[in-house]
Amino acid sequence: MRSDEKRSHRLNYLLKYYLKNPKETELYLRAKQLGVADSTAKDYIRTVIIQARKIHSR
Repeated sequence: MRSDEKRSHRLNYLLKYYLKNPKETELYLRAKQLGVADSTAKDYIRTVIIQARKIHSR
């Protein structure tokens, strides 16, 4: 699996998790469980929150 595919799968997983449990600290911990660096986890959080806001604004 290519790295961009991994990232996409991880972001989709985190987005589903965040939509069920919208707490940033929980999302961060879940991202860290995926085995990514702190900076990557924070990037994932920003991306997921932006996507969630887009979904809720529809």
